[in-house]
Amino acid sequence: MTTAMGAALRRIQLGNALSAFGNGFTVPYLYVYVAKVRDLGAGTAGLVLMMLAVAALLVLPFTGWAIDRRGPLPVAVVGAVTAAAGSLGLGLSTTGPLVVLSGVVLGAGIAVIQPALATMIVWCSTAVTRSRAFATQFFLNNLGLGIGGLIGGLLVDETAAGSFVRLFAIEAVMFLVLGAAIATVRLPRAPRVEDAVPGEARAKGALGSLFTDRRMMWLCLLGFVLFFACYGQFESGLAAYATEVTRIAPSTLGIALAANTAAIVVAQFVVLKLVERRRRSRVMAVVGLIWTVAWLAAGLSGLVHGAHAIATTLLISTYALFGIGESMLSPTMAPLVADLAPASLVGLYNSVFALVKQIALAVGPPVGAFMVGFGLSAPYIGMLVLCAVGISVLALRLGRMLSPAQDNPHVRVFAPAAPEAAVADADVSAVPRRESVTAVA
Repeated sequence: MTTAMGAALRRIQLGNALSAFGNGFTVPYLYVYVAKVRDLGAGTAGLVLMMLAVAALLVLPFTGWAIDRRGPLPVAVVGAVTAAAGSLGLGLSTTGPLVVLSGVVLGAGIAVIQPALATMIVWCSTAVTRSRAFATQFFLNNLGLGIGGLIGGLLVDETAAGSFVRLFAIEAVMFLVLGAAIATVRLPRAPRVEDAVPGEARAKGALGSLFTDRRMMWLCLLGFVLFFACYGQFESGLAAYATEVTRIAPSTLGIALAANTAAIVVAQFVVLKLVERRRRSRVMAVVGLIWTVAWLAAGLSGLVHGAHAIATTLLISTYALFGIGESMLSPTMAPLVADLAPASLVGLYNSVFALVKQIALAVGPPVGAFMVGFGLSAPYIGMLVLCAVGISVLALRLGRMLSPAQDNPHVRVFAPAAPEAAVADADVSAVPRRESVTAVA
């Protein structure tokens, strides 16, 4: 069974990496394609980007329900086919309404794929191997996006719409490859997660069980602050701060983004060895400290206008530090969601956490762009420094709510050895057993 599950997990990871590779062909160029190549204007381009997020917000509440009732595999296949249709539609659309509709379809498909794949990874892993599985997924995602973006940059020609059609067609094919790869996966009949939640606790309903799980609610709050203060600022507030306040060239911003990806790719498995046997709450608290330094470096970069090289170095360091923090989060947050979820609600927990992330990504960019755009750069940096400190505080508070096995799945608690004679005379069922690594407090 372990060998079969390992093969299934490798197939899932391969399909996921290829879809990320295809996604990398279009993500950096979507705005330019809609606004300039199709000549539909900045307003339509902004609307398409917004619809990607709105579509995710609309479908995610139903995705968890579908996963828990139908299983993650058919849901992931449907998501992959939907995303492929949306991507191809974007490439072929020439009018505003069709481009926006295609953006909605693409956003909905991608939103469905994410929690379905996360649930499949949970089903094909154990509490001990789950951190490495999610770290590998994160690594391959970033590697695929980076390579796809580089190759896409070589193929694209702003004066030729056909070159963009080619990019979207490649992305669509990669989504179909993902669907084909996971359609052949043989999943276990039940997830390899212990369901320690009593049946009567679930009688009030799936959502009722989730919303009364204060550990999950605290993790969702922590996740919102994390995503708002990092991912929600990359393409908006931080980019605006870099160009408007630090005054670096857009080409240098591309180098900073490359530094972020490079930090993830280079550091991921080194970091994994350092953190996978440590308490998850402490690792997330350290991420908050690293990002505090990152935001302070960003703030300082806007104060040293007379030393452009120093300012540029500080800003690139900000992106690199974010990458190191991200590589520490990948083996901690997603596996913790799975370990908090009862077996019958893994899909729901993954979907709700994905919804929290999507909300943060919807709120973060306009807040950052508004503050920097209206000259509130100092309050902007101050707010995000407070968010980073808050991450550490929230993570340590969450750690006090978790059981030892949830906070560190490598922990095994053994009872002291009893004298041989005493054990021989005792009932076998009375012999203390080691604590399950997936025990739920």
